[in-house]
Amino acid sequence: MNRLFRVLACLAAGALIGLTGRGSAAAAGPLTANWYESAPYYLTLDPGAPNLTQVMAATGQKAFEMAFILAPNGGGCTATWDGTDPVASDTQVGPIIAAVRAAGGDVSVSAGGFGGTKLGQTCSGAAATATAYQGAISAYGLHAIDFDLEEPEIENATAIANELGAAQILQQNNPGLLVTVTIPATTSGANWFGQQLLNEAKSLGFVPADYSIMSFDGGFSGASSQVSALQGLHSQLTTTFGWSGAAAWQHEGVSSMNGRTDSAEIFSQSDFQSVLSFATSNGMSRYTFWSVNRDRPCNPPISTTSSECSTVTQNAWDFTAFTVQFAKATPTTPPAPPPPLNSGKCVAPWSSTAIFVGGDMASFGGHNWTAKWWTQGDTPGGSAGVWTDDGPCTP
Repeated sequence: MNRLFRVLACLAAGALIGLTGRGSAAAAGPLTANWYESAPYYLTLDPGAPNLTQVMAATGQKAFEMAFILAPNGGGCTATWDGTDPVASDTQVGPIIAAVRAAGGDVSVSAGGFGGTKLGQTCSGAAATATAYQGAISAYGLHAIDFDLEEPEIENATAIANELGAAQILQQNNPGLLVTVTIPATTSGANWFGQQLLNEAKSLGFVPADYSIMSFDGGFSGASSQVSALQGLHSQLTTTFGWSGAAAWQHEGVSSMNGRTDSAEIFSQSDFQSVLSFATSNGMSRYTFWSVNRDRPCNPPISTTSSECSTVTQNAWDFTAFTVQFAKATPTTPPAPPPPLNSGKCVAPWSSTAIFVGGDMASFGGHNWTAKWWTQGDTPGGSAGVWTDDGPCTP
């Protein structure tokens, strides 16, 4: 996520956070999914970051999305906090996690964000990327992880294949791990690169708990534009994966930004309420925002974007309170999984004269196939390699 002052905040953090002992962040029993799905983002190495146990006491929120896991600034394929604090030797974030757990809460960890170098860019493949993330999962005993896949990484097809492939491996190797994916958006839904990401997930057969769009920094103006984006994403999910409308809503989320955004958009408490009402009425699975660090009034008031306050008139933790409302309005059991990407029934047959684009399906030779990109006349299973075999099907 494109966050103002993030680099300066993280560089200063090591000198200002007096915390010791990662080992105290031992695994806690998992919360129900509705809490992880409502967890607001928290910039862990921000020297002005709020005390999360105080936020918990004031709001009732039980979970937070800890940001961000990155590759080392100098390169490599090991997990670090913001490129500077290796997870393997961390003494800064672990105590924060331990304090949240001691107060009855838990955390999810977010990988990626807007700045820095991502593991999908530096690791040699999906397996190596998964190994790096597994280091964080094991170190902190995580029950949830978020893949925040943004520019410029989202424009790199190889990096995205590494990230989604790693997410799929982590799902398989950590039963019960809640995996979410967060991507940029326009007012029409996921952008072109986001659609390519969805196509890649389909080709892998990877189904996360949900896909969330960041409904800010993309020409947005109030809640109505955010709702339009969510409706657009819903159409993309049903079209790409063949899900029913209900299944798509159950695997859709939203991540907003409180107050004044990096692009000078303004989102007030009333905007958050409107989007919350839309999310709950449609049975969406995730509702979060960037960031709890900013969920405070600016003192003195300012008219620019800040990493420490929202710029709008508010009481402390006004926006976090909406995430608590969402958690309490959301069923505590995970949604039923959508139908398999290949139900076993043959879809419409392939035609040599038809035009197919990435994500389109056709049946040929007793199998269903998915097009990787634009194609016409290329036989599924042929040397052109433009089709993914989804497995046998019956008429």
